[in-house]
Amino acid sequence: MDLKIAVVCSSNMNRSMEAHARLKKKGFNVSSFGTGDKIKLPGPAINQPNVYEFGTTYESIYQDLSRKDKAMYKQNGILHMLDRNRKIKLRPERLQDTKEQFQVIITAEERVYDQVLDHFSLNGNQEENLVHVINIDIQDNQEEATIGAFLFHELSEMLVASEDLDNEIDEMLQDFESKCNRSVLHSVLFY
Repeated sequence: MDLKIAVVCSSNMNRSMEAHARLKKKGFNVSSFGTGDKIKLPGPAINQPNVYEFGTTYESIYQDLSRKDKAMYKQNGILHMLDRNRKIKLRPERLQDTKEQFQVIITAEERVYDQVLDHFSLNGNQEENLVHVINIDIQDNQEEATIGAFLFHELSEMLVASEDLDNEIDEMLQDFESKCNRSVLHSVLFY
């Protein structure tokens, strides 16, 4: 079964883009999004994040941070992450702003999952197109994002292999949850 999959984190920078890169490389029909109000990246201090509007290109953010402190942002991996991102797509996008529809949306943290559910409660149920929203908690750091990308890939492989996703998904998610030892949230919503 060919599924249209969205991978979602807060800023469409780290976790969703790492998963997007892996799934795209493996041939999946995938898009990535954030759900936050703004894009937030680490700054010179914990209380001084770099904040950008959604729609700002990865290239613009890369250039801005290079001007601010190229050595620091190279050392902490932010420039590497932005370089990867700009090779995949032009800019971070918000899920709430897209008209695209997906059969599966995989989120990387419960807060993002809740934001997706809120979005559908306000804007969904207009059509009868079903979407499975699944959450696997992934910490927002590079190492966990890489692990998360492998988990998202493994889950996507299982979902695509299903002959009757709507009837098999609950059992598949239980098996996945026990195999990966991470809790999984699942909701069925409609566009």
